[in-house]
Amino acid sequence: MVRRSAIVALGLLLALMMSGCWSSKEIEDLALYTGLALDVGEPAPVEKEFEEKGGTYSKQNKVVATVQVVPIKSASGSMGQKGGGGGQQKPFSNVSGAGDSILEIFRQFSIRRDRPIIGHHLKVIIISAELLKRQTISQLMDFVMRDNDIRPSTMVYISRGTARDTLTSNQPNEIPSFHIMGMIRNQSRTSKVLSPVSLSKLDALTYSKRSFVLQNLIKGDGEIEFSGAGIVKGDTGHWIGFLNQEDTECLAWLNNQGKAGAIKAYDSSGEPMTYEIKAMESKIKAKADGDNITFSVKLSTEGRFIETWNDGDNSTSEEFAEKAGQIFKAKLANMMQALIDKLQTEYQCDAAGFGEKLAIQQPAVWKKVKDHWDETFSKAKIEITYDLKITDFGSITE
Repeated sequence: MVRRSAIVALGLLLALMMSGCWSSKEIEDLALYTGLALDVGEPAPVEKEFEEKGGTYSKQNKVVATVQVVPIKSASGSMGQKGGGGGQQKPFSNVSGAGDSILEIFRQFSIRRDRPIIGHHLKVIIISAELLKRQTISQLMDFVMRDNDIRPSTMVYISRGTARDTLTSNQPNEIPSFHIMGMIRNQSRTSKVLSPVSLSKLDALTYSKRSFVLQNLIKGDGEIEFSGAGIVKGDTGHWIGFLNQEDTECLAWLNNQGKAGAIKAYDSSGEPMTYEIKAMESKIKAKADGDNITFSVKLSTEGRFIETWNDGDNSTSEEFAEKAGQIFKAKLANMMQALIDKLQTEYQCDAAGFGEKLAIQQPAVWKKVKDHWDETFSKAKIEITYDLKITDFGSITE
């Protein structure tokens, strides 16, 4: 009897263990949101209709939050199901709400949908520049920073247009939030794709009140593009302006984050010629003489003469390589100077990380200037030298 009782008890224990976690939530009962867009507060048409019929609560319309919900069928890999109307069903759905608390907006979704939204798989957050001009980055990110459901690896972007437009697509079976996340892979091809700013990195940047950039997303004719970057000023937390695509490349090269890309210039005949970057290295040395701070920057690059539209430029001699190299070097210097002028004169903020170099190399000086670093940076002297070498001319026929 004792042995039989022990066997029965063991069987019941095994059955209990195999039944799963008692406090788990079935995925079929949840709605996973993979993208979040934040725009200036203006209720969507459906919200206005709700309000006309009495669906109101106390709020100020300061922000519109749009979440991209991945239906369960899409999450399990069964996309492209036919809807009741005979058309192809999208693998995602977007829902928007206006208010002055992102958490409260999310809770409002619970009285509109049949499943609670869960942020465990949030991939990207896109903030409109217009909203970031009105509200600080800390205000807009406070909830997502605190929410344990949202991963610190979630990537944050800025949009010059309406942020929620970047979470739409007319491509079949494409989930825009996944598409944006996948675009990062193209860093191996161009330095116009910046290293993403994650929530954990953003937390450190806002805490230290350092100026920084967020990759800019734009939408056109149904397609999404990384186009430059938006600057967030450290002491205010607001968006103050944009850098174009060439500025973004230079920023990546300065920070040793860009190892690829192309420099296009024009020869003496006015024909385009292109240099393909195979390696790029930046070395920055900070020096201080009293209140005068100088940064000595050395940019070294090796690459390939990859294209010319001048039918007469087929030479592979060292003399030709030197001549072409000088043209490309001048173009690189012009690009880099344009970036420095924007940061020091137009925006007067260090979004390139020069302060980090000063803090490491001259800690005593940094301690004196860190509280007003952007102002100090705008007056600092930046000297840049260039070492550009053409290593080959690609595959050509003599």
